[in-house]
Amino acid sequence: MKLNPIFELSMVLDTEKFQKIFDMAYNKTGYLKELDDEYLDTSLMEKGITVIYRDSQYKKRIRLLINLSLVVDDPSDTDKLLRKLDKRIGKYFNFKFSINDFTLSGLNLITDIDVGSWENVAAYLKVLQRVSKIKGFSPASYDGIDENSSFCLSGNSNAIDFLLYDLEQSFADQLRDSGMDHKKIKSASSYTQGILRAEVKLTKPKAVRAYTNAEDTAGQIVELITDRQQIFLDTFARIVPFGDFYKKDAAVEIIWKEVKDAIMRRKMLRFLTLIPEKKSLLLAQKAMNCREVEKVMIAFAKINLSPVTLSKRSDIKKLGNLYSYLM
Repeated sequence: MKLNPIFELSMVLDTEKFQKIFDMAYNKTGYLKELDDEYLDTSLMEKGITVIYRDSQYKKRIRLLINLSLVVDDPSDTDKLLRKLDKRIGKYFNFKFSINDFTLSGLNLITDIDVGSWENVAAYLKVLQRVSKIKGFSPASYDGIDENSSFCLSGNSNAIDFLLYDLEQSFADQLRDSGMDHKKIKSASSYTQGILRAEVKLTKPKAVRAYTNAEDTAGQIVELITDRQQIFLDTFARIVPFGDFYKKDAAVEIIWKEVKDAIMRRKMLRFLTLIPEKKSLLLAQKAMNCREVEKVMIAFAKINLSPVTLSKRSDIKKLGNLYSYLM
């Protein structure tokens, strides 16, 4: 699985220091893009760094968005990465700041899943939307992502977001908003067809600290890069059920064929019915009134069957296990 990490570094300054840095950036570029109460400096974007100045009344903040794939070819070479990153940050701020002067405040892990066609993209999103809610997460919406072409959740208290969406639709919408005509949009977005983009976002320092013991920012970056696959899968596995997706009748047949334990089989069949009835994986788990509902989920995984089933009206009879695309 190829994961592109994007880090967020942030720093809070008093008004005087913030104004000096802001003025220095403006004098260098002659232009900063204004967005609400934020100003974007994209002069280093091609080198992997976008600088964002937040000039609010109550807090003056500088954020750096670091796209590691644009800093080095291989982010796993952490020594080279840190050297380049520290050099670029130092040069931008006239060597007044280095990496460790910033707080590591966020991490976005992104992977593209090629499921072959836009029909498959739509089918996966439709069946996963039936998950609706899971423990610790609630449905969410994001700017630039069509709610009908996505499945997004936000952590209730863990500062973790999960996004799964049709990359072609998202890209086309962005181009349309920029004023591009339909013919050019179709041509420009064709390479994204059949792609599900998945993102796991750690949105606050407390979420970052849950995955690293390092005390300084540079050390945290190294640990998070090293463990990025496990960090991504920790959230992905909590949300996306393991196994192939079938219509309910076919799933019932598989359970009768594969599960010999009569008690477990009965629980699995009931769970299969409760999910569409409750319109939520979480509510179905609660309705089971079973202390060992996790064992029921494991039983489904053992026979490579998702408990979330395709709609009766779906033209597709089977969708393969999404985890097979991540190996």
